[in-house]
Amino acid sequence: MVDEMILKDLQEIESKSHTLKKHFEGKSVLVTGGAGFLGSWICDVLLMMGAKVSCVDNYSSGLAINVEHLLNKDGFKFINSDIRNVVLNGEFDYIIHLASRASPEDYHLHQIDTLLTNAEGTKNMLELARKNDCTFLYSSTSEIYGDAQVIPTSEDYWGYVSSVGYRSCYDEGKRYGEALCAAYKREYNLDLRIVRIFNTFGPRIRSDGQYGRALSRFIFQAINDKDITIYGDGLQTRSFCYVTDTIRGILMHLTTKSDFDIINLGNDNEITIRDLAYKIIQKTNSKSVIIYKEKSPDDPSRRRPDISRASRIGWKPLVSFEEGLERTIKWIRGNSDIYR
Repeated sequence: MVDEMILKDLQEIESKSHTLKKHFEGKSVLVTGGAGFLGSWICDVLLMMGAKVSCVDNYSSGLAINVEHLLNKDGFKFINSDIRNVVLNGEFDYIIHLASRASPEDYHLHQIDTLLTNAEGTKNMLELARKNDCTFLYSSTSEIYGDAQVIPTSEDYWGYVSSVGYRSCYDEGKRYGEALCAAYKREYNLDLRIVRIFNTFGPRIRSDGQYGRALSRFIFQAINDKDITIYGDGLQTRSFCYVTDTIRGILMHLTTKSDFDIINLGNDNEITIRDLAYKIIQKTNSKSVIIYKEKSPDDPSRRRPDISRASRIGWKPLVSFEEGLERTIKWIRGNSDIYR
């Protein structure tokens, strides 16, 4: 689905990324997890830039409504399949590998699937990239840093992660995916990129059930005057980046030659979860009250990226947190009957 707000945001990405069009026009791009939050935005942008897009998704966490407007569009092909065993015979210039569950409650309910998607699924896509001799981008996460002891956290930090903890299926799955990418680069000289994405938000983010994350869940609770649930004391921090900035960063890193394969993508402004909840209550004029529950196991205490590397390829967040939050509240309010 593309409504007025999403269309405006897509046009904003295109206007801020006009130099990228030459890299994608007429090129064939595979997007895994393409019906998901970030994947569907990337499919939209690539098609606007004249690329031919193949989208693979099995709707484990993505939604058909995210790509239904593309199904009859020239240059778009949808493949409903699990990334672990999909067989693709086409030729690709780029592979953008996003397929993975990303919400803590969801991946905790599907721990083995989450691990194997990032292991077997990533291997499957790396083999395809090797055979096509194409550029490969792996979507990693700030979660690979665990409960970071260095703030802001740079790409050189190795992480403080439990290999058997509550979040380990996602943290270690992504760490393994990165290691596998690095091995393919060393053995096959693969043209490789990795983005470690910090908390992204915006239109199409889910707020329902196990798929909702703190920000989207808070908005849904607030606009419905329900209790806002915070796990722990709310003093843990996150750094939220609006979706248009994250998408620009992914595509810039994919197409920019630089001295490093891995970059952080995120907004380096930090906010406590408690302050986030109060801000959302205020902006929605909600009657909600905050309810504190037991802290989630292994929940990182702080999350703030060092984005120095990303700045060296010309990227920085352009949408302020306040503006992005207002857009997201407006969008969730108008689409809560579908995305909830």
